[in-house]
Amino acid sequence: MFYWYGNCIFECMKKIYLSSLIFFVILFGYSQKEFHVFPESHSMTPGKPSGNGSMNQPWDLQTALNQSSDSVNGDDIIWLHEGVYNGRYYSKLNSTISNKYITVSSFLNEWAVLNGNIISNQTAVLTVTGSGVIYKNFEITWLGEFSRNSKDASFQKSDGVSHLNGKDCKFLNLMIHNNPGSGFGSWKRTSNAIIENCIIYNNGFMTSRRGSGVGMYVQNESDEERLIKNNVIFNNYYKGIEVWSASTHSKVAIVKNVTLDNNVIFNSGLISGSFKDNLIIATDDVLGINIAKNITVSNNIFYHNTTLSKAIENSDAPSLTLGFNEKSPIENITINNNIIIGRKDALRVLSAKSLTFKNNMVYSGYARFFKPVLKHINNKSWEFEKNTYYTRNSKPIRIQGEIDYSIQQWQAIYGLGRLSQWKYFKEFDADQVPKITKINTQENTYRVVLFNKELEDVMVDFYEYNLPENSNYIIKDVENYKHILDSGTLAETSKIKIPMNVTRDKMKSYNNFGVYDIEFKKNETIETKDFLERFLNWLGI
Repeated sequence: MFYWYGNCIFECMKKIYLSSLIFFVILFGYSQKEFHVFPESHSMTPGKPSGNGSMNQPWDLQTALNQSSDSVNGDDIIWLHEGVYNGRYYSKLNSTISNKYITVSSFLNEWAVLNGNIISNQTAVLTVTGSGVIYKNFEITWLGEFSRNSKDASFQKSDGVSHLNGKDCKFLNLMIHNNPGSGFGSWKRTSNAIIENCIIYNNGFMTSRRGSGVGMYVQNESDEERLIKNNVIFNNYYKGIEVWSASTHSKVAIVKNVTLDNNVIFNSGLISGSFKDNLIIATDDVLGINIAKNITVSNNIFYHNTTLSKAIENSDAPSLTLGFNEKSPIENITINNNIIIGRKDALRVLSAKSLTFKNNMVYSGYARFFKPVLKHINNKSWEFEKNTYYTRNSKPIRIQGEIDYSIQQWQAIYGLGRLSQWKYFKEFDADQVPKITKINTQENTYRVVLFNKELEDVMVDFYEYNLPENSNYIIKDVENYKHILDSGTLAETSKIKIPMNVTRDKMKSYNNFGVYDIEFKKNETIETKDFLERFLNWLGI
């Protein structure tokens, strides 16, 4: 009897001990790694500088971004709770733990908006220094009324994000729009940065000469790769992406080691009244030191509004420009498997020393090459093959001010163009296969890019993605992202109809082209027990 009683006491004490141990492990090993931020205007729990980052005593945003690595370090999370954060912010967060990231994100199922429309000397809504930080799942914008005209006394220039220095930072799932400056500055003193799955649009302002403010400005002086992947960038006041330096007398190379993969960039400059480059890779260096080099552009779509069927409009709408100053020709540039669509000059090569151009589809008046390329053009440092050119003229290659070449002449004279072909522009057929991308940084989300010359709805087949039958889905047009375009339930065929002929204003893309995000929700019972409850049940407590 005594033995049985003593054994029961022992088992009870063991369970209490284990429960206490688990509680303290979770309390100090887990919850202390999560910090909370609320807007200063929050009615219940306003964020304050005097807070401690707990749910009951949250920080304001700038206080959170000021934390040293003694307080916030790798593997820690700073949660931004629902609401508008009015201000311009400077992040000094820095992870000192190798391969461990600090994360700054909207709280689960909530959405934080950073609003830079205040009087401030800060030049961006979010300026980032420090290393080893992931910024994801929030919005960076200007709300309310503000001037877009640089002549106005009230005008303030403000970029969305300015990544000034530091290494190993990631920017994921950010929505950056309506800032009176550029959307994103990824500057030369940053290294090993990743910018992925961001939607960047309507950034910029008007000067007396033209629109100003690009979607993304990229420089890199490090030997580590800058990765720009799966982003959608459109309708910015100037160019889409500038991999570029305007410095004429730089002593070092600061435009190098960049990869652009699977981005969709379209209608750059449309909002300011004049189409501009969707992508330019170049420098304006006169010393031949700061040369754009070691840059790969693959699997991207570059588009300007064109009818794709009636005619190629006889106006400027460059989608891809390579090189600028003949004293700094680009080197070791690879352009592979892209769709490049514009008007009379979708593709322009101004100055290039070594260039690989393969497996691309070009819809344009001409593929236009400027005279400085004649100094370098050859079949050793240049490689052109397996490209398809859709033009009106059967001689799609134009050396500016010189001569037009057929594909056969291009190959016979320069040894370029092997296995390439010319097609009449009305044969353009990119609408045959929708481009589907699984967005790895967002659960159960797919991005679909469509072309359809007839402006008809398109059936998109998701069979190969093994989605559960009867999954619910919503469709969002990236040009009107906060509105649900359509919704439904996935049928046995795994096909979804996407509306193409939708109402868009004149500052949007034609209905022969569209970019859509499809979010799937599984029909399943959600486990509500937390880890502690399930673990205690497993112990039999």
